[in-house]
Formats: sequence, structure tokens, C-alpha cells
Amino acid sequence: MPSDIIQWFPGHMAKTRRLISENLKQVDIVIELLDARIPYSSRNPEIKKLLGDKPTLTILNKASLADPKASAKWVEYYSDKLTRCVLTDCTTGEGMKEVAAAINELMAEKLQRYSDKGMGGRKLRAMIVGIPNVGKSSLINRLSGAKKAKVENRPGVTLDKQWISTNIGVDLMDMPGVLWPKFDERRVGENLAITGAIKDNILDTETIAITLCGRLREFYPELLCSRYKIKDISELDGLEDYEVFELVGRKRGCLISGGEVNYERTAKMILDEYRSATIGRITLEMPKN
Repeated sequence: MPSDIIQWFPGHMAKTRRLISENLKQVDIVIELLDARIPYSSRNPEIKKLLGDKPTLTILNKASLADPKASAKWVEYYSDKLTRCVLTDCTTGEGMKEVAAAINELMAEKLQRYSDKGMGGRKLRAMIVGIPNVGKSSLINRLSGAKKAKVENRPGVTLDKQWISTNIGVDLMDMPGVLWPKFDERRVGENLAITGAIKDNILDTETIAITLCGRLREFYPELLCSRYKIKDISELDGLEDYEVFELVGRKRGCLISGGEVNYERTAKMILDEYRSATIGRITLEMPKN
């Protein structure tokens, strides 16, 4: 991946940082939405600094696309005194009940104080944050029971804060998706690109697809071989990432005249099939001990 795309900071993302800082005092709890396929790479390190000790519900969204064994480890990793972690999928509706239960658990003392003061019907206020294209608007629409937030399958749709009421006793302040000034770890930037958090037209999709082939060979060789009819894992031995990519292209008949691999077509096919879980339920990273 070229080094010049590792550092970038669109103006609306700088604005989002200011919005978060300015509005934290207005909310009781923060809901941080992560991508279950890349729970580390999709966690903006600047957000944690901004939130301080504010109670936080961490949601691993798109759980139906992720490896369930890996997800269980991430839930444990991201749960502590001030944080609860649950799995959701806004497409299937998975985990919506757990969201309400986790909020009530984290805010039990405040809810009890409200009750003691005769304010039992008072709603909690939550700020929802996360990187672009992680599913914030879809989650809001699930919790509100209506299409109140704009949803598109591309990053950078929500551009300003908005309040939305829900049917779980919480008002949500939606924040625009925010990345961070630079990716100190190359792997983080690559993972964000693979999952689509960074717009495809910003990056070289062929390079990203080749990197994905390396990830699949590293973590899920059986799924890679099964999907692309590679008869034996040993066929992958000693291959560079681009050679794995070319092997996949040949197996799927993505060729041009002269029998060369059509890189553009192969890259689009691999990325699409990964993002739709057609290859299988895949998580690209595990918790660091």
C-alpha cells in the first residue's frame, strides 16, 4: 500500500472530533460501534482518549460476517468495569435485545437514582460513534423501529450530528463516521480498506485484494481453497500474496487474451465475495494479549 494514503484527515472528520468533545456532557453513555471482522482496526484510538471515563457500550456489528469463535474472544477482551461488549448484526436484527440489556446494566445506578427521585420515565441519552460504513445508521433504524437515519453502503454519509428517539428508552445522538489522522500500523489501514471503511476509489483495489489473499492464506486457508476450488492447501506453500491472487483469478477464469489474469476483475470479485461472507465468516485479527 503506498505510504501517501496512510496519512489523511478529511475536514469533516476534524469537525466530528470537535462535535464529540463538545457534546459529551449532554449524554449519559457512549455507544461505540466496531466492525466485528476487524475489532481492533475499526476502533479509532482517538475516540477512547476523547471519551475518558464515560460509560461505554462497545458493539461489534456485522457479526454474521465474522468468525463466531473470534468474536467471543473479542467480547471478552472489550468488557471491563466501564464497558460492556455485545454482538449485533443490523441486517438480521441479531443482538438488538442485548443492546438494551447492556445499557440498562451499565446505567443501573443512574436509573435507580432517577427512580428514587420519581423520575422513572426519564430517558437516557447516548452518543453513537464509529468509523465510516460500520453500520451506525442501520443500528439507529433498528433501535428506533423506523428509517430515521440515512443508510447507504458506503462511507461518509452522515455529515452532522442528529438526535433520534428509540423504543428502548434511550435518545441517540448520531455522529458522523470518523477516522483518524494517520494509521501508525500499516495493517490497520489495510484492514480498513479490505472491509470498505475507506472508499474504494481512494485506494488501489488490486493491491488491497492481493493483501486480502495473504490474510486468507494466513488465517483461513481452508475457506480460501474451498471457495476457489484449490484442491490442496499445499498449493499455497511458498507463494507470494500476488501469486495466491493470480491463482484465484485463474481458478475462477478471470482471464484476458493471452491467458493473463484480469487483475481488475479478480480484485473486485475477491473483495465482493469477502465483504458478503461468500468465502465464509472471517475475522482478520485476534485480540492482543
